Amino acid sequence: MSKYFVNKFLFTIDRDPELVERYREDPKGTVAWWLEEIGPKNLGLATFEGTTWLTLEEDERTALENHDKVTLFAMGAHPFLTLTLWIAMFERDFQEPLGMQLDYAESLKRFSLPYPDITT
Repeated sequence: MSKYFVNKFLFTIDRDPELVERYREDPKGTVAWWLEEIGPKNLGLATFEGTTWLTLEEDERTALENHDKVTLFAMGAHPFLTLTLWIAMFERDFQEPLGMQLDYAESLKRFSLPYPDITT
């Protein structure tokens, strides 16, 4: 898994409210657009990195397209990046306080320490 590239996706989408909404409403289209327009650029710069290894594996792309937080976590996506993006996208769908966070924790409860390696 290219943890760096998955985490870069999570980081860049979460930093822009318009991208958060775009990803919430059209995850497949947003992932495809991001791979072409944003992914190859340096973080914080308008230049392209221009390396050939910067791509998503099929399972990574599928997990991102399906908003599959459990698979992303299992593959080693950084849990804080995933959680903050999921809060931005889905917290409004829950009525009870901390409902989204509790749902997130419940979906990941099958994992025990040590968690998947999150180093990049």
